[in-house]
Amino acid sequence: MSTTEFRTAAVIGAGTIGLSWTALFAGHGLTVKVTDPRPDLAEAVAAALAEYTPHLAAQGLDVSGLADRVQLAGSVEEAVRDADVVQENGPESVEFKKDLFATLVAAAPKHALLLSSSSAIPSTAFTGELADASRVLIGHPFNPPHLIPLVEVVPGERTGEDATQAAVDFYTFLGRVPVVERKEIPGFVGNRLQNALSREAIYLVEQGVVTPEDLDKVMTNSLGIRWATVGPFLGSHLGGGPGGYRHMAEHIGPSMKKMWASLGQPSQTPEETQRLVEAVEKAYGSSTYSELADARDRKQLAVLSALDSTKEEN
Repeated sequence: MSTTEFRTAAVIGAGTIGLSWTALFAGHGLTVKVTDPRPDLAEAVAAALAEYTPHLAAQGLDVSGLADRVQLAGSVEEAVRDADVVQENGPESVEFKKDLFATLVAAAPKHALLLSSSSAIPSTAFTGELADASRVLIGHPFNPPHLIPLVEVVPGERTGEDATQAAVDFYTFLGRVPVVERKEIPGFVGNRLQNALSREAIYLVEQGVVTPEDLDKVMTNSLGIRWATVGPFLGSHLGGGPGGYRHMAEHIGPSMKKMWASLGQPSQTPEETQRLVEAVEKAYGSSTYSELADARDRKQLAVLSALDSTKEEN
């Protein structure tokens, strides 16, 4: 399937991720059909499009007539009837996805690409009983997908190579950065890295080493900047000086290995969890969710714009 054949997209599930996908798809000129059992679907879609339109415009997209490209569907079958691509955003439940994808395979056109935003469950876990799983795979975004470029493309054991390539083509067409993962693993790559860092962050706060607010300052004023530009491996390669990663591994590797052994396992008892929640609320509770999210999105757009401005230098 070429990108010129991506004309109609179905979005199954209109939570935070689904609404963000809806805006991104519409921003790239697709007709989008959205379905969700929530009673306020029309209001939620309208509010999301209004909120995200400036974000899309900042990325250089034509947002004129954006809402006209989005249609509400009363059922999954109606939403996918004419779809070229389906993006599922349902609960993280194997049983739910088994039932839903059986419906998708039966109701969607035979050429339609069937993608799941699953953040932890590999597609092989819910496609074993499908008559045809060749078009089913994971397209896991980071929240919110209309801003954060990464999409983890994870084929299952029965996914066809052509479907994997079509997914890469589709997300590239949307201006995302698709990364094909060669082996299924729970949580995929991004969330496993995030969870590893979160575990140590929780441990450090739990041990009284640092407050949640100061830990965020550590990240945003050091590793966050470095990793946003070069990532952990290139960062280490450069950290090794002219000797590169080899020098780093040979000379700093042993001390790093000792530090790994000292990394913490937070207890996360109900009492510790309550203390952590209260500490985070103390740090950020004076602002509303909307205020915090708006500040986050403005900063993320600024970072993306800065990175984009240096592309010709790479």
